Amino acid sequence: MIFDTIKYLKFKQIYFRIYYSLRNRFRKVRGFRYPLAVEVTGRDIVFLNSIPALTSYEKGVLTFLNLSHQFDTNIDWNFAKYGKLWTYNLSYFDFLNQKNIEKNEGLRLIYDFIDNVKNIKDGLEPYPTSLRGINWIKFLTKYKIKDKKIDGCLYAQYHILLDNLEYHLLGNHLLENGFSLLFGAYYFQDEVLYKKAVEILKTELEEQVLDDGGHFELSPMYHQIMLFRVLDCLNLVQNNQWIVDSRWLIELLREKAEKMLGWLNAITYEDGTTPLFNDSANKIAPSTQQLKQYALMLNLKFNIQNSKLSKSGYRKITKQRYECIVDIGDIQADYIPGHTHADTFNFVLNIKNNHQPFIIDTGVSTYEAGDIRDYERSTKSHNTVEINNTNSSEVWRSFRVANRAKNIKSEENKNHIKATHDGYFKKFRIFHTREWFFYDDKIIVKDSLNKGAYGVFRLHFHPEIGEEEIKERIRTNNNYKITDCFVAFEYNKRIKSKALEIKFEKHLEVEILV
Repeated sequence: MIFDTIKYLKFKQIYFRIYYSLRNRFRKVRGFRYPLAVEVTGRDIVFLNSIPALTSYEKGVLTFLNLSHQFDTNIDWNFAKYGKLWTYNLSYFDFLNQKNIEKNEGLRLIYDFIDNVKNIKDGLEPYPTSLRGINWIKFLTKYKIKDKKIDGCLYAQYHILLDNLEYHLLGNHLLENGFSLLFGAYYFQDEVLYKKAVEILKTELEEQVLDDGGHFELSPMYHQIMLFRVLDCLNLVQNNQWIVDSRWLIELLREKAEKMLGWLNAITYEDGTTPLFNDSANKIAPSTQQLKQYALMLNLKFNIQNSKLSKSGYRKITKQRYECIVDIGDIQADYIPGHTHADTFNFVLNIKNNHQPFIIDTGVSTYEAGDIRDYERSTKSHNTVEINNTNSSEVWRSFRVANRAKNIKSEENKNHIKATHDGYFKKFRIFHTREWFFYDDKIIVKDSLNKGAYGVFRLHFHPEIGEEEIKERIRTNNNYKITDCFVAFEYNKRIKSKALEIKFEKHLEVEILV
């Protein structure tokens, strides 16, 4: 399993994992320490009001991922009771840009971080450093704050980041490094930071934004976050003239933003919500509507139209009575699949007169390794077929994937999609073929296994959908049972719901009335 995971990594990832590990050991022996303050002064920049952060700090209480904590005196920036993602969120400083934060309270929190910076661990890792840099600069700019202590610590953090860029991970992590370096470059008018920022952005935006506009990690939530950063960078570059020839960068950011807006518009339901494919949860990223309004506010006259979903592997079928989104794509990107699930041929369904979704993705509630994380990434927790109690792609630990299912053959037209994947072939010599037939008043799903094997077909329903409605809308000649399970619309919130389960041999047809 380890080999089948490592073989997909890029050489650059392996090289930098080894390089950083050896370098850190050598530096530890030498007693190396980064300077945590530098004599420097930030410059005045112009930055239009962006999308405000969700409220996470109120009357001394910090709330991230639906878990709250109030520190008795000073903040413990290494607080680990709620897991590393909570600690990361604490260090992001998103709360500096929530609507109801007061200037003096924001400054107090920044000073507290600076006074404890030499003892901080997770918060000085590249990813939280990147997000914190953007948030500090937005806050300092909004209130026109000039503070040498803050500027000196911030500049030192940027040079720590510059020395630890996440080439060993790539993906959204490295892209966040690049976004933040651009903010640091403009704030400090630092050409070294600028050169590295544009090198990363040019390379990674071309790599990570697919032809149809989707972000290549195929999570609507991360897509919204990455689009938000692109728009923030547009806001920064087009309103500041430090770099004379910035026209090419504006055009690059504009082009990617427009494509990403088109994909997001296409994947978003008519009610404004987005499906929770892969690692996605509500109340983390800005909404589609917020992002569209922000784009229009930047006065770049975006042509916000639905893209034709293709490379990302998603397809959306819209009828008068329903919206259905299916996933016939492969795991992307091969070398950073940490946010992907074993969900090949998954689909979701909104029935328009239902006032809530009908068939849903079960979402994600945690990144902590364990049974819950394993279940939420499993084939069992998605609307597809499981064989021999085995995942279609080998997801393991919190963010690992070994062998993965591939769509080896597909055909589609306006009202019909057919695809075959090989996720079970290596172990069981079985190919899974699924067909969707889309009618005005129903959807027919046909599943076929290439030999006499047993499969389990599952559908997961919104918590408000009861057994009676399931029985009214789902028709099949096979016996089925309705089981209890849970869905996770937000982190650390799991809600009881129902799932339908059908065991079948070789062939199955299910009709869904809408």
